[in-house]
Amino acid sequence: MCGGSKELLELPVASSPVLTGEREARLWRKIDLRLVPILTMMHLFSFLDRSNAKIEGMTKQLDLTGNKYNLALTFHFIHGRVVQTYCLFELPSNLVIQIVRPSRRVLLQCQVVWGSTMLAMGFVKTYPQLVGVRLCLGAAEAGLYPGVAYYLTLWYPKYKCQYRISIFATATNLAGAFSGLIAYAMGAMNGIGGLETWSWIFILDGLATLVVAFIAYFAMVDYPTTARFLTAEERSFVIERQGRDAAEDEEQGAVPQIIAAFTDWQVWALSVVQFTVAAPVYGLAYFLPFGYSTSVTQLLTIPPYLLAAAVWVTFAHFSDKAQLRWPFIFAGQSIALVGFIINISDAPSGVKYFGLFLCLMGSSPSGVIAWLVVNNLPGKYKRATGIAIVLTVANIGGAIASNIFRSQDAPRYILGLALEIAFIGMGLIVILITAFTYKRINSARDREELVQQQKGEKDAPMKGGAKPIGDRALSFRYTL
Repeated sequence: MCGGSKELLELPVASSPVLTGEREARLWRKIDLRLVPILTMMHLFSFLDRSNAKIEGMTKQLDLTGNKYNLALTFHFIHGRVVQTYCLFELPSNLVIQIVRPSRRVLLQCQVVWGSTMLAMGFVKTYPQLVGVRLCLGAAEAGLYPGVAYYLTLWYPKYKCQYRISIFATATNLAGAFSGLIAYAMGAMNGIGGLETWSWIFILDGLATLVVAFIAYFAMVDYPTTARFLTAEERSFVIERQGRDAAEDEEQGAVPQIIAAFTDWQVWALSVVQFTVAAPVYGLAYFLPFGYSTSVTQLLTIPPYLLAAAVWVTFAHFSDKAQLRWPFIFAGQSIALVGFIINISDAPSGVKYFGLFLCLMGSSPSGVIAWLVVNNLPGKYKRATGIAIVLTVANIGGAIASNIFRSQDAPRYILGLALEIAFIGMGLIVILITAFTYKRINSARDREELVQQQKGEKDAPMKGGAKPIGDRALSFRYTL
């Protein structure tokens, strides 16, 4: 079994399946239609609460003076996403997914709990209540992104996965667009039942999240080996395409792979890059666009988020097709850098609005996940651990972003924008260093492999007599 629960039975598979190009394309579309829409919907509703309640009266009713709003967001990230996520949720949940059915884990740990918590947010009356509920919400949402990112690697080959992760990630953009539209439309509900508009935003978002969880219970499929919607031949084909981890997992147990992830330079290098992508995205999600009335602000959030979603998916498609990661990540971050420079300037509001398009278009979070986790971390336990580390570091960016856009800096937010520019600049440097290092390692292995072929040798043993495996094997080449 593919690490699943004992209550699931493996279905029959065909031996050595061969599919034509057309049949293979139909197979991946079939899997896409079954998995991607429901996962994207789940992610969409995890982000709907983050954009517009502040400008719909929450700060006034709850007396969120000074930096109280920012601190409430910080508790969401620090406790739910960094302390609890790291220690209790992201890493263990990605390892537990080897034993517990992903559908049960994603639904029970995440969506039902955060839907109920989001619903409760609509009834908070004081600042301490807000902090407590945001803290619980962060803990409930923590396992979704790393769990789904890892779950998709169980289904898709290494150069088909970023496109799917990118579609899943665009839920953040759709949430930004839809939350603006929904909040604008819900402005008419202000006062109904004695509740203000911001309360209704959370209540209806929470109810919708629970509805999606109910649908997902019947729609989710756990593993290729248990997928009844696939034929035996199709199941066998998917499993064979995923066979890259088999030798690694047989030769190394869970503990050595987990330790290897924590001590691998590339995990920490690309965690820094993901941090420099996440911090700007979170900053914009809470504070864009600046200087407009509430109704205009809600509508102006829609176009940049929708265009960014299209750009993210397009970049991911061509990145998979070219089997290259760093040029697309670097190009995206460069575009975002131009957008933030425009917004920190004293340009007219229309020019700054154009800059917001650039900020969002260039801030795709899926490229780093695909570069490191999908392509360059063999071994299911090492990959699961790597995802958790990268996203934990990235979520520190959310905690920082929620505090650098201070109320006293409005409307230009010079401090926040300057720090975002510095983060992106740091990320661009680390991207180049990482790509250069990968290229040097690949070139060195090419030369060593050629020498060994000439001598009739295979992978030389490491110190202690162990044969190098995984990304340390001489035959392994890092994706650039």
